[in-house]
Amino acid sequence: MQLKFLFKKPNIELEQGGREPTPPEPSRTCPYCGKETPIAKLWEDKNVCECGYLFRMTARQRVEFIADEGSFYELWPDLEGGSPIAFPGYEDKLATARKNSGEKEGVVCGTARINGHPCALFVMEPYFMMGSMGTVVGEKITRLFEYATEYRLSVVGFTVSGGARMQEGILSLLQMAKTSGAVGRHSAAGLFYLTVLTDPTTGGVTASFAMEGDVILSEPRALVGFAGPRVIEQTTRKKLPAGFQRAEFLLEHGFVDAIVGRDEEKDTIARLLEFHEGRRRV
Repeated sequence: MQLKFLFKKPNIELEQGGREPTPPEPSRTCPYCGKETPIAKLWEDKNVCECGYLFRMTARQRVEFIADEGSFYELWPDLEGGSPIAFPGYEDKLATARKNSGEKEGVVCGTARINGHPCALFVMEPYFMMGSMGTVVGEKITRLFEYATEYRLSVVGFTVSGGARMQEGILSLLQMAKTSGAVGRHSAAGLFYLTVLTDPTTGGVTASFAMEGDVILSEPRALVGFAGPRVIEQTTRKKLPAGFQRAEFLLEHGFVDAIVGRDEEKDTIARLLEFHEGRRRV
């Protein structure tokens, strides 16, 4: 006689209906209010918790939320780099980032329509080394501005970044000047550039193309700055004001033009594109 199943807890669902138990729906816990929300519900709400906390979004999610359905055409999807200065362990780090994010690099670029208005679009990827800027990120953004200048398109950019990528040394820092030059030529051609700052936008990205838009929007509570608050406090040995480097602080001090929630982003961007469309015909 076999006894190993004698004290096994019966599966009521299987006995009553012959069905396997339904696995729990995947959810995410809000770090602000502690509430668990099903991922499907978050997707419907543009990754925003009921308390207002904004979960990070992948570049592809951003594109899907912002671009009109079927209008996004990706440019240079296969462009990827290596380790230009042979920094130890960097190749492995890149491989891990590609696996975890599903992207070949830290930015997705292309053309799209937003409520019918054409534009060039770049969206930085937070799950690829926190959108840090290396040579390929700088190259893709530079190419996008050159493409937009040639075809007289406005540019819309979503930034998220930990700054320049130290594993690429001075070559990553050079991207600040390279991208800024492309932005300058696009502006000189009389074309419109709109940036949307998301959490966090820091370092060399903030010190270059992120803050060079004709109009600069930000998501609520986004951290935006060059050096982090702790670094500044340790360097200056002074206590920083409450909310320092958050979007609301930057709006108060004139560094951003408006704070826009995700439910209003698409319509706001579309209105700004429409307002500046006359510049495309100059």
